[in-house]
Amino acid sequence: MAYPTKLVRPLRSGQITIPAEFRQQLDINENTLLQVRLVGRELRIRPVKVIETETGSAWARELYNLFAPVREEAAKYSEKEINADIDKAVTAVRRKRAQNRS
Repeated sequence: MAYPTKLVRPLRSGQITIPAEFRQQLDINENTLLQVRLVGRELRIRPVKVIETETGSAWARELYNLFAPVREEAAKYSEKEINADIDKAVTAVRRKRAQNRS
């Protein structure tokens, strides 16, 4: 069986162009992901379909949604401010634990 063949030249950056008739036959467009595999001395390229699925568990999603107001409130502060408040809280807890041990 003779396979359709084309010669293409890579650009300086290494990019190659897939001939239009190949893209049409394989339904490749700007949104298509391509799997590129090196098999021996051959480069094999094939389109792949990505199916979006929800990951994670229902309880994790519920917890994430539950903390939405907290994330909104935290967005008002800089990372430096948040880290300073965390440091103060950790210091206070450690001080209290040290007092309880005495």
